[in-house]
Amino acid sequence: MARSSSAKPPATKGASYTPLKPKNEVKKQHDDYTSDGVEDNDIFLLPISDYQVMFVLTILGAIVRLFRIYQPTSVVFDEVHFGGFASKYIKGKFFMDVHPPLAKLLITLFGWLAGFNGDFDFKEIGKDYLEPGVPYVAMRLFPAICGILLVPTVFLTLKATGCRTATAALGAAFIIFENGLLTQARLILLDSPLVIATAFTALAFSSFTNQHEQGPSKAFDASWWFWLVMTGLGLGITASIKWVGLFTIAWVGTLTLVQLWVLLGDTKTVTMRIFAKHFMARAFCLIIIPATFYMAMFAIHFLCLSNPGDGDGFMSSEFQATLNNKGMQDVPVDIAFGSRVTIRHVNTQGGYLHSHPLMYPTGSQQQQITLYPHKDDNNLFLLENQTQPLDMSGEPINGTHAWDTVQNITENYIKDGDVIRLYHLATHRRLHSHDVRPPVSEADWQNEVSAYGYEGFAGDANDLFRVEIVKKQSLGPAAKERLRTIQTKFRLVHVMTGCVLFSHKVKLPDWASEQQEVTCAKGGTLPNSVWYIESNAHPQLANDAEKVNYVNPGFFGKFWELQKVMWRTNAGLVESHAWDSRPESWPILRRGINFWGKEHRQIYLMGNPIVWYTSTLAVVIYALFKGIAVLRWQRSCNDYSNTIFKRFDYETGTYVLGWAFHYFPFFLMQRQLFLHHYFPALVFAVMAFCQIFDFATARIVRDNLINKASVVTLLAISGIVFALYSPLAYGNAWTKAECNRVKLFSTWDWDCNTFLESYDAYSAIGAAPSKISQTAQPAVENKEPPAQEPIKQDSPNVGISGAPKFEPQGQKVVGREERIEYRDQDGNLLNEEQVKALEGKVEFKTKYETRTRVVDANGNEVEMPLEELAGAGVAPPHPDVQGANQETKKIVMDDPIPKEASSSKDGEKEAERSVPKPASEGNEATV
Repeated sequence: MARSSSAKPPATKGASYTPLKPKNEVKKQHDDYTSDGVEDNDIFLLPISDYQVMFVLTILGAIVRLFRIYQPTSVVFDEVHFGGFASKYIKGKFFMDVHPPLAKLLITLFGWLAGFNGDFDFKEIGKDYLEPGVPYVAMRLFPAICGILLVPTVFLTLKATGCRTATAALGAAFIIFENGLLTQARLILLDSPLVIATAFTALAFSSFTNQHEQGPSKAFDASWWFWLVMTGLGLGITASIKWVGLFTIAWVGTLTLVQLWVLLGDTKTVTMRIFAKHFMARAFCLIIIPATFYMAMFAIHFLCLSNPGDGDGFMSSEFQATLNNKGMQDVPVDIAFGSRVTIRHVNTQGGYLHSHPLMYPTGSQQQQITLYPHKDDNNLFLLENQTQPLDMSGEPINGTHAWDTVQNITENYIKDGDVIRLYHLATHRRLHSHDVRPPVSEADWQNEVSAYGYEGFAGDANDLFRVEIVKKQSLGPAAKERLRTIQTKFRLVHVMTGCVLFSHKVKLPDWASEQQEVTCAKGGTLPNSVWYIESNAHPQLANDAEKVNYVNPGFFGKFWELQKVMWRTNAGLVESHAWDSRPESWPILRRGINFWGKEHRQIYLMGNPIVWYTSTLAVVIYALFKGIAVLRWQRSCNDYSNTIFKRFDYETGTYVLGWAFHYFPFFLMQRQLFLHHYFPALVFAVMAFCQIFDFATARIVRDNLINKASVVTLLAISGIVFALYSPLAYGNAWTKAECNRVKLFSTWDWDCNTFLESYDAYSAIGAAPSKISQTAQPAVENKEPPAQEPIKQDSPNVGISGAPKFEPQGQKVVGREERIEYRDQDGNLLNEEQVKALEGKVEFKTKYETRTRVVDANGNEVEMPLEELAGAGVAPPHPDVQGANQETKKIVMDDPIPKEASSSKDGEKEAERSVPKPASEGNEATV
């Protein structure tokens, strides 16, 4: 971008090379906002030879991305999540994910068109695709197509900025031979769609910038409008895949402000009316179009997910009521003594106050009170006054149903400040609290809440709670004075101790079905101590009594609520992961991610070192250049009078700025981060390298031979390095020796011991993974490994778990012996007495070994190396084994992400669905 001519020095000779004009042509001065040294690089007007080169590169990219896309034939890493989402879309079951829906919808579309019915749940890494007939190849095809399209997109982007064809081919080839991008493009993951959307936006905005820099003659013509609209559409697509698209919006927005600033400085040709026209065109295309597209994707999302699912518990009651079978009939609004009610917690996804006939194992050992997320008969409480009603003679009416015959119900409305008791109808016990510490939150300011008593028991003073209406949160004048269904938000203050009924996102152990803890808190925070009544029934309320229901939030209400829940959940992903990494390690490719391992093969997300290091070097070179240029500008050196110098600064700086916007924000995040978060920044860095390369070999030196020879050299090196590391991307057979030879750094932590000694060994143990009907292997859970207990040798269930049987062609297994041995850290065998003495003192770790004796068809024993016969699967190592990245910040959250709750005792519907669980929970796979 150049300033208007009043602020520009004269252009120098040889400002820019083009085959159509002499090299020494002098560029004329412009008296408007036209930039010096800019040619019309319309990508629709390229020579036929450029399209031929692009076509060949695209075909090569397709071959590389689609090669053996069917392997592995089991679930890989985050396919657990994104494949599972496709199942839920097809079933229409609502789920909650931290990412916008566009890419997930398209993955679902590909699977649905291929016949996927949603029955496969993608629950575990290693779960087999072949036996249930999952069209996983079709679902992987969408990310693969995105990876293929990235090749011509980068080529055209570089051409749009004026790079030579050879340089553009180099950039596209770097994309083809980038192992990390290849790995992501072959699996059911979101990063390949995200990268192509980011690259398309860069192409559109670069093309628009080229039109803009040609001055008033190009303003508002068809090409100018087309690329501006495409930029807005690209922004909408990118943001609708992942919120990383916000960084792309920031990049485009910053450069757009620079454009407007230059326009404002052109007082000769840009009147305020024309400036306003420029401003409004950009505002419409770069704000309205992306926002509309983004919201339209959520409208489709809501349309597809119309049924309740494991994510609806994250949403408000009003949101849940819009789902099929989750809405409720209108209920009476007036609440009086004798009302049968369900009480919901306001703050923690609206769980119900709940009890069941299970006792606390510690403390008072009275009946449990919990928070449960689903409707159930165990949620029903009867509201009682602290004294019984009186009959006509003034005598108290005893019994639970005493309030059912009260004639004037209006006199029994429950008002602010009334003291009440809550009688649990299913178990005939009353809500109760006392100065006893809860079983989990054993803090001094927390008291246990229990259900106490029996049928016919009059209760005691510890059953009494005072109603305190929270007027600021209650709707309507009447709801601020007395309890009204849904409309009144209130607290329950324990009369004897002064604590308030309280719940927070703390799960009780298995003895309480992992439901949420309810306590009585002294000075509890307002949000966690606020409740409301959802359902209400009373025998004295007539059918024509005033009724109420949840207010339908409408599309915009649901949309905004979901955005807030996505933000909170995303921010809550702070636990360390075995394969996470911090941003400072990404540009130097310090470590990757172990995606999958099985059959002595491994998929490990690893970049091409040539691509990564050259792109990082480009960023460093530009940073040094800019620093020196600023110092020389301060010393009044006239560098910016040189057109080539000025074009290099702007064109390279544009993509370095894109790299910075897609990289540095991650330093502000304390959530789990992974190497794949760097991929959008990597694409910008690759294009920045190509800009520097083009200026160095074609615009400054102006020697096409040097340019093409350098391109060929870099292509050969990157292709060779790609081939060396390709087994990690494809999951191909590899040998230990070859693996160790290319493992240059100790932080490159894939396991070479996974692989066999020779390729012949792979032939000996069977066909390629694509031909084998594999057994699903369970994913490694992020839990502390329990101490191994001795197992009796005569147990019928004792065996080597997970080791596939081996029977090579032409041979048969004539015997199989399975046993368990215990060894110390030096490998010495331990007897039963030694094992028993060590129980409870040490932790046993389990290692599986399969030893097989093979005989040929004639009965002769065949000696084969042990490693050729072992067949146990290799799952991504557990963090306790592999070790999490020590640089990951660990934060203790007051309100951790809710985990799954089991069914409750005697609940009619509690086993129907599990409690909501965020998409990225579970450290065997992450986003």
